[in-house]
Amino acid sequence: MPLVSMKPVLREAMEQGYAVAAFNLLDFGTTKAMIRAAEELNAPVIIQASTKTIKYFSHKEVYSWVATLAEDSPVPVVLHLDHCKDLEVIRKCLDTGWTSVMVDASELPFEENLALSRQVVEMAAKKGVHVEAEIGQIMGVEDDMVVAEDESHLTDPAEAERFCKELDLAAFAAAIGSAHGYYKGVPKIAFDLIKEINGRTKTPMALHGGTGLDEATIAQCIANGCAKINISTNLKHVFIESFLDYNKAKPNDFEPLRYIDAQYQACKALFKSKIAEFGGTNRAAELLAKAA
Repeated sequence: MPLVSMKPVLREAMEQGYAVAAFNLLDFGTTKAMIRAAEELNAPVIIQASTKTIKYFSHKEVYSWVATLAEDSPVPVVLHLDHCKDLEVIRKCLDTGWTSVMVDASELPFEENLALSRQVVEMAAKKGVHVEAEIGQIMGVEDDMVVAEDESHLTDPAEAERFCKELDLAAFAAAIGSAHGYYKGVPKIAFDLIKEINGRTKTPMALHGGTGLDEATIAQCIANGCAKINISTNLKHVFIESFLDYNKAKPNDFEPLRYIDAQYQACKALFKSKIAEFGGTNRAAELLAKAA
């Protein structure tokens, strides 16, 4: 089926009390594994790419991978641009057919962030696309952007309410104590803050920094309003380690396709486990029924 918009997918997830898994692709193989994992669980999936990945492969090439694979798939697939500060990259993705974009102006003062995010919302609306935006700064490393713990700050609920009232967003990313990358020590997630922001904004919240959070923490985040959960770092580790593990097990095998398949199978297993953990299993049919 054609690529779908993120807004109705996340609205349905928020209303039904589950979250849609959002994975950052690395290549064609991981993209294929994401869609096949979603098909095997009859689940919607968000496939996203960082600005760095797009600049390496090109926005057109990434689009072609996802659109081609989604065309023959029975499950809803969203193609999302993750954490982007470059308006030209956003414009190119919108023109090519991407069905969701995220503008990240979170390092700017509130009014400047709001103004820039509004500009992107207006750009996207011309293409029938909705936007994810962020206030507060989420700590950690994402796409070579580093936010130290002492530089991060939790999102102000009053600012979140105004931000989401003035912008028609598909998803709202907030700093609630999670972090990009693997955690050092026990993460301190502000569950009450998630609940308050969700109550004020009525906008699906995107949980950034899903890698490394245990199942109980994830479940509580979903219960309090998180409808999109991002997984990137976990995938990077599985992608590299599965290749190395195959080489260690069969050091004399120089058939590339067997290495590629080992990566594919390991990544698909990760995707299936996260989709199931977030509650996405068998949600595709009900989502499509409501859209019909």
